[in-house]
Amino acid sequence: MIYVIYLIVFGFILTALIGLFASWFDRKITARVQYRVGPQLLQPLIDIIKLLGKETLIPKGASRFSFLGAPLLGLSSVALVSALLWFNNLNPQRSFIGDIIVTVYLLTLPSLSIIIGGFASANPLASVGASREMKLILSYELPFILAVLVPFIQSGFSLRFGQVITYQSQHGIILGSWSGFLAFIVMLMCIQAKLGLAPFDISEAETEIIGGPLVEYSGAPLAVYKLMKNMLLAVLPFFVIIIFMGGLKLTGIHLLNGMLKYLVLIILITVIRNTNPRVRIDQAIRFFWGPMTILAAIAVVLALKGL
Repeated sequence: MIYVIYLIVFGFILTALIGLFASWFDRKITARVQYRVGPQLLQPLIDIIKLLGKETLIPKGASRFSFLGAPLLGLSSVALVSALLWFNNLNPQRSFIGDIIVTVYLLTLPSLSIIIGGFASANPLASVGASREMKLILSYELPFILAVLVPFIQSGFSLRFGQVITYQSQHGIILGSWSGFLAFIVMLMCIQAKLGLAPFDISEAETEIIGGPLVEYSGAPLAVYKLMKNMLLAVLPFFVIIIFMGGLKLTGIHLLNGMLKYLVLIILITVIRNTNPRVRIDQAIRFFWGPMTILAAIAVVLALKGL
């Protein structure tokens, strides 16, 4: 029963609320950078509600089951990851062996759901976008996994979130080490790609392929995709906070400290998005397989040496 509560309350409701706030915060900062006023606080929620009231159109020739099921796959995976992170953050001693591996696996499903939806829509532009998303996954997953290895090594080769959190409470945050700092930089770039934000918004590229994999989506399925991306904006920084910054404590001054950690990560993501132009898919692949993989490999070596 407790797992169901975590899935509904923490995995979906709380994550959706934080994600919608993060989306507003991101858009507000972006607007200020561009000398605009920006949206009102409830605008992301209003956008979702408006889409839910629109008609759902299924393109001719599309695979109906895959087309409608793909958004649900992505949303459910994000909710599962969030529930898992919250459970381990609040109950470090009850983590299970391999929960880090499970989380890394589940974090690939949102991108896979976009790929499935794009190919299922039978639209040439959507297929181009899905193809780009597939290549992007292949490029950033290697440095992403290498970055995750650093907290794994530093915490005594443990695949438990609880052990990683406990280690940081006793020895200081992993971000404070040289290996942790380098791995954090790599992780930040990979998160930018997982979120599909500039400079890695290659698969949607509205000025080139009119939204890419989501070009044929409308109504409720599009609302689910938008909500999924908003929730990812809550889940991915939370993942970074747990493995590099010691997790969140919801008592006293620690709560304020946790909120500041999260807002700083959102600001970093937003600044990167607003100061870098979109790159081509071949440039993204070279970037992740080149400098980011090398940097992540150096971080792993330093972690093995205890630095």
